[in-house]
Amino acid sequence: MSGPTITIGLMSGTSIDSIDAAAMAFDNGQLRLLGTHSQAIPAQLKQQIIDLCQPGKDSVQLLCETDNQLGELFAKATLNLMHQNKLTAEQVAAIGSHGQTVRHSPPGSSAIAFTQQIGDANIIAARTGCPVVADFRRKDMALGGHGAPLVPAFHRTLFSHSGSTRVIANIGGIANITVLPTDGSCYGFDTGPGNLLLDAWCAKHTGHSFDDRGTWGATGQAHNQLLDQLMQHQFIGRPAPKSTGREAFNLVWLEQQLTDYDLAPHDIQATLVSFTAQSLTGAIRQLNESVDEVYLCGGGVFNDQLVQQLQANLGATPVQSTAVLGLDPAWVEACAFGWLAYQRINGLPGNLPAVTGASSATVLGALYLP
Repeated sequence: MSGPTITIGLMSGTSIDSIDAAAMAFDNGQLRLLGTHSQAIPAQLKQQIIDLCQPGKDSVQLLCETDNQLGELFAKATLNLMHQNKLTAEQVAAIGSHGQTVRHSPPGSSAIAFTQQIGDANIIAARTGCPVVADFRRKDMALGGHGAPLVPAFHRTLFSHSGSTRVIANIGGIANITVLPTDGSCYGFDTGPGNLLLDAWCAKHTGHSFDDRGTWGATGQAHNQLLDQLMQHQFIGRPAPKSTGREAFNLVWLEQQLTDYDLAPHDIQATLVSFTAQSLTGAIRQLNESVDEVYLCGGGVFNDQLVQQLQANLGATPVQSTAVLGLDPAWVEACAFGWLAYQRINGLPGNLPAVTGASSATVLGALYLP
């Protein structure tokens, strides 16, 4: 496909706070961000998604209804973005929709490996009049991979540098890293919780959906014994390729870990900040690479306490935002799915076997026409 190509990326992550929509153009393969829009997820719909993520409250009826409602909300986010940026359906080559993950069972975690994202792509295509690419993860899993993380291939395209070995740390609900050596290779994996536990604990004890700038957690003191216990979670020390989600790290699991402790809520929040920081930086320090630079993206960038701990843990290795590389950290993941849509419509691979463990590189995503 020659000339400028406009795609839209839609992302709703493990934190389930909003749908991020980003419009971008690819001029000779170079990304140019055209506009962004964030669509809040209503509290009732968020609770439905949380119920679907854990066995017990889930049902086929709830799954289908939520799939439909999310499809409408993804479409609304897209139409708002298109209106704000004066984009017509004819100008959009494709929309890449990650959907909302409600269950992720990677290889080795159960007898049958599977992943499930919802947010009906047929509805998005019908409402917007644009082709939609969705269901990005299951082809990789069909080839024996984890179907996650998928952003490293995009990170390599955008952020790789022949003069320095870089790590891109994406801190969403779950944290993952992309390693970019100077030879142009790429690998990466999920490291553990990002904002997921922080947000859940904050919501329970303050009524706020997240700890703005990490100010509440900064008033607490991390408890070393509890931190050591959290770090014993079997996922943390597991070798790559590996991926995880809300199934492994959730409020029920956290409260089970707190049974033998009588700590103030803000001290537990401070401990959770240290848990995210230590699991992430521990993974970086164990790499067989001499890392020159670390760049952060995702919501965790805006938790000052977390960023300070990441820098302290990594010592002389500079920790910066992807903004210094030219892309706002809040929109990297949405852009990744716009890029994956671009890959799909051009018949190009979207996965990296070195990241996911799949047997081969492959074109990802199913195409839904308006």
